[in-house]
Amino acid sequence: MGVKDTFDLTGKTAVVTGGSIGLGAQMAAGLAEAGANLVIAARKVERCVELCAKLEENGIRAIAVACDVSDPVSCQNLVDITVKEFGTLDILVNNAGYTWGADAMNYPMDKWQQVLDLNLTGLFQLSAMAAKVMKEQGRGKIINITSVAGTGGCLPEAQNTVAYNASKAAVITLTKDLACKWARHGIYVNAIGPGFFPTHMSGGLLEKNQHLVLPRVPLNRLGGDDDLKGAIVFLSSAASDYVTGQILFVDGGQTAMI
Repeated sequence: MGVKDTFDLTGKTAVVTGGSIGLGAQMAAGLAEAGANLVIAARKVERCVELCAKLEENGIRAIAVACDVSDPVSCQNLVDITVKEFGTLDILVNNAGYTWGADAMNYPMDKWQQVLDLNLTGLFQLSAMAAKVMKEQGRGKIINITSVAGTGGCLPEAQNTVAYNASKAAVITLTKDLACKWARHGIYVNAIGPGFFPTHMSGGLLEKNQHLVLPRVPLNRLGGDDDLKGAIVFLSSAASDYVTGQILFVDGGQTAMI
């Protein structure tokens, strides 16, 4: 197989949660450009429908499914529809996420639970459901989306999101543990750790705190509209068939700094 062929996803089926906008939409576009069929899942399905129409311009098939990743019934429905419509579930991108900013000493526990329910518990339960399908197939790739915020502490002026940071740190270890447990079934589990990308969730914070952020990024810029495409295609394709349990940080060099 030639190098270019190892990145080809023609005929594969990929599910992207939180895929209607932001980083999810960017990664979905990369997968579609590599030839994968797409299932775009989010709570607001109308935006998924709009994105699917654009993705199908790549000559692939894309469908929209309403899904709340924190709800196990909704997660199982997503898996069932994917298998019914495409016959396989080859790639799962766990991108859906939520954050809430508040002082750590006075953090509302209902918001703490809400963040953990989606970012960690929901991610795990959907992964387990997808893994059962992948085990039967003898192969599958799961890519979790963590964050540089999961690698250490943040000053409150820069990122006062203790629950989000804790959840993303947990995703890093969960990724490694599931990779060890599921490798025998042909299931690869890796993660991408984006750095600072302006999105609907982080755009306002980055605009306010850019003067604090950029000095911590050796490339001296924020993430752009195409910067995650290569990473997601690599981890979804045969090009990464000897890679599992790894965290690929796409952060402009931020995690390389002391």
